[in-house]
Amino acid sequence: MNTIDYDRALYYTHRSEWDNLLILMVRTQDDLLSKKIEHFLHAYNFEHDYSVIERRLTALLRYIDHALETSDLETEAEPAYY
Repeated sequence: MNTIDYDRALYYTHRSEWDNLLILMVRTQDDLLSKKIEHFLHAYNFEHDYSVIERRLTALLRYIDHALETSDLETEAEPAYY
């Protein structure tokens, strides 16, 4: 699993770099990450209720955390070949 996309998504979200987040949404191979980014950016641009934006952001951040945690567990479970 390529964790670079998740690191970038977290960085772009933290820095409010929405253009780069949009580009990442299009380029990533992770469909769920792409959908979470899409929902957040749509809410951020068009939603008037701040609680909806907050929920979408929280969902995106939780998914990134889950994906990184899962990739760490997969890395630990792989046998070392020497």
